[in-house]
Amino acid sequence: MRFRVLGPVRMDPRTPTAAKPRVVLATLLVQSNSVISTHSLIDELWGVAPPRTAATTLQVYVSQLRKALLAEGGADPEPGRQPLLTQPPGYVMRAGPDDLDLTVFESLRSRGRAAFEERDYATASRLLAESLALWSGPALSGIPHGPSLQTTAIRLEELRSEVLEQRIAADLKLGRHQELIGELMALAHEFPMRETLHELLMVALYRSGRQSDAVRAFHRVRRTLVDELGVEPDASLKRVLSRVLASDPALAWHPGRRPPQPRAAPSRAAPAGAADGTVRGDGAGAASDTVARVPSSAQAGASATAAAGAGKPPGPAAAPVGPLLWLPPALTDFTGRDAELARYTTLFAQSRDGTRPCVVAVSGRPGVGKTALAVQLAHHAEEFTGRVLVSLRDSAGRALTERAALTALLRRLLRPGDGPDPLPGEPDELADLLHRAARGRDLLIVLDDVVSEAQVRLLLSAVADACVVLTSCRPLGALEQARHLVLDVLDRPAAESLLLATGGPRMAQDPAAVAEIARLCGRLPLALRVAAGALAVRPHWTPADLARRLGDERTRLAALSLGDLDVRGGLLAAYQEVPEAERQAFRTLGLAPLPDFPLWVAGSLLDLAPEAAEERLEELVRAQLLEARRPADRGGEVRYGYHPLLRSLALETVTEVDGPAAVAEAVARLGRACLLRARAADARLAPGRDRLASVLVPDLGDLPVHDPAVAAPLRWLQAESAGLLGVLRGLHAGGHWDLVCALASALGGYYEACALWDDWEASHEQALDAARRSGNAVAEAALLRSVGDLSWQRRHTGRAVDCHRHAARLFALAGDGIGAARCLTGEADVLLGQGEPERAGALYRQALARARSAGDARGCADARRGLALLALVEGRPADCLAELDACAAAAAALGDVRWHGYARRTADHVRAHRRTGPAAWSRLEIRPGVWLMNPPAAPAGRA
Repeated sequence: MRFRVLGPVRMDPRTPTAAKPRVVLATLLVQSNSVISTHSLIDELWGVAPPRTAATTLQVYVSQLRKALLAEGGADPEPGRQPLLTQPPGYVMRAGPDDLDLTVFESLRSRGRAAFEERDYATASRLLAESLALWSGPALSGIPHGPSLQTTAIRLEELRSEVLEQRIAADLKLGRHQELIGELMALAHEFPMRETLHELLMVALYRSGRQSDAVRAFHRVRRTLVDELGVEPDASLKRVLSRVLASDPALAWHPGRRPPQPRAAPSRAAPAGAADGTVRGDGAGAASDTVARVPSSAQAGASATAAAGAGKPPGPAAAPVGPLLWLPPALTDFTGRDAELARYTTLFAQSRDGTRPCVVAVSGRPGVGKTALAVQLAHHAEEFTGRVLVSLRDSAGRALTERAALTALLRRLLRPGDGPDPLPGEPDELADLLHRAARGRDLLIVLDDVVSEAQVRLLLSAVADACVVLTSCRPLGALEQARHLVLDVLDRPAAESLLLATGGPRMAQDPAAVAEIARLCGRLPLALRVAAGALAVRPHWTPADLARRLGDERTRLAALSLGDLDVRGGLLAAYQEVPEAERQAFRTLGLAPLPDFPLWVAGSLLDLAPEAAEERLEELVRAQLLEARRPADRGGEVRYGYHPLLRSLALETVTEVDGPAAVAEAVARLGRACLLRARAADARLAPGRDRLASVLVPDLGDLPVHDPAVAAPLRWLQAESAGLLGVLRGLHAGGHWDLVCALASALGGYYEACALWDDWEASHEQALDAARRSGNAVAEAALLRSVGDLSWQRRHTGRAVDCHRHAARLFALAGDGIGAARCLTGEADVLLGQGEPERAGALYRQALARARSAGDARGCADARRGLALLALVEGRPADCLAELDACAAAAAALGDVRWHGYARRTADHVRAHRRTGPAAWSRLEIRPGVWLMNPPAAPAGRA
């Protein structure tokens, strides 16, 4: 294998010794066979502050790599031999399927997962074990990581863990539980909060006759989760415990049972199921070989339809009628929707063999390609002797009445001279005439742009022997016997293919810009066609120019207009069809944070009770103006969001229609709702931490105990973190200075606990600006102290000391002795890490004295923590233990589970290693989750 990234980055015949060329190598390898732009490589090498000679230096690194890739001596490469090529706008590394360990790993992983899904567990275990054997250490190790490599390394390590868990699950299926216990115990110790591993360990122990050990394993992981994070194990782990306690026979291993046989591969006509082999849920993936087989809903529906049509008497014969085709021309560059075309073309063909003709209702937001798909389906269904399309709107966009819809279809079906003239005026008479005109004819009818079920119900009864395709924005759920197809946007490859097919040869010259244009258009087919057409008719534009013009969310819709193709017009028509209450909600909800939002956000923006807000949201979902989803990683809570272009329309109209004052008021309501919940979560995770909670925007009210921010604060913050930062930025843009400061301060503890340094810095930069603009010295002091902690953790010690000292002065001027004392502890932490224990000790003791006098339990706990670390560094373990006990007592008085667990955990570690000397302290946890590497050694004679 020529290239390796699953461990130290290496290549044959030799690997460069300098770090920077290896960074370039790694960046190219993790995206092998793809062009990596020069700008991306420079960002990876130097971040946001590249040297002036960055481009030239990068060329030198590439030259070094090219020489190293060839035989020693750097002779000129033979044609096609050099894998590192220049290709605008950057470079590409060519690597064959077996040249790169990452590619081989992905292939083995995919095959192993497929074998697991097919219940071929022996093959799955072998393939997954082979994939894990490719690893020689942490991914991409031995080089500094920029943003791209850091993200990739995290992703690969997570994939490695998933593969390991699935290999163990396969081995459990094969009855290897006793062999796995030692490995699982080691893994559970190494990853104490990875619940899947503990679940597998419990199953292995139970199957080995160690039921009590399985129960103890559960309680160990539960204690860890509660002490470290303040959360209970998830429902899956609790279900396995219940089965162990109940001695569930289905969980046990039965030696006489035949190994599960691989399932037969599904037929080509069968819908593909998920191939995800990850082990979660209730442990059944590791505990049971029984597979329940039930017919899918699609199969059941097809059977019911066939049964209903069986034995139906044939309709009366009609006079022979010649072929009828009244359709728009088919699109030669129609892209995507292959599965839908195949499925419904087959369905239409089957409906002609005596079963009941079918009605297909295609729904989706404007511009998603409903009409294009319906027309394409009709052109594919060549077996029908009559294929017609009727639009159920007039030329002004108004919906046709029931009578007008019947008349329009009749005029398509009647030959010249047939039928009465004029046509009857009553809908029932028109329906009877339509029934006679359609009877006995082999028809496929497309009813385009249906407004409601009532508009077409009588019409459908009149053409009961025909196959019908309806298109509508709203799902026509009340239509009996209809098969529903809700169209979503194109997937990424199809969206990019559509741009390439319709944008002319220039579009293919910049793949990166094509991907960006597809993203900015939200992969909406109409928007993609308009964007591609705009480029095709402007020869002086490049794809990058077009992407730049689409980049501004507030002007994007204006750029997506070409002749009579107007994306904004289509979206606006759907918006204008809903009542004013829903239109107002659509506009205001555009102010919600990205990418999606829960019900309480909508309630605060709309100033409605939860029940009323939910009703409003569901109306917008039915009108295809909002999306609703229930992501599994958000606790199953329904969340709402916009298609990007619909959000552009909302932002474009909210200020124009509702005015700046209404916008500012809605943003402030949202800010207060976010602050209420962020403070509640922070108070559960770190009681007494936030100095601004009682002095800035107080009296926001209380939340019920079942609110997620109270019941599961850490999970709530993880789910809402990105949105909260977006709200903070919106508050800053609107000049809500107090809310900005208060929200940033409330989020600081979460950012520290989860090491979200970038979000921590971004939020506090804006909040410091807000504090200074408003002249709020206390807010500035609290935020500076938090920035000091951030700078200390990033090892910017000079800035950290400056921030703590400046914050202490501001606190003192404002008469806040508690805040000033906490700044002394922060400065002391910096000094201790710099190897100045005497100065640090003086500050810790001073901070403790002030905290005691002010009755600040958190300040006491923090200062005690510092004094304990000082005693440990100075070789006084007994004093260290005494201070840790005092820290634990103060944390318990606060109700701070995390700090109490930290103090007890550190004390246990000190007791276990008090006689081992400095070697035991190469890594020192100096705050919960914050570690100091290679702390100052104890002075001679003090250990």
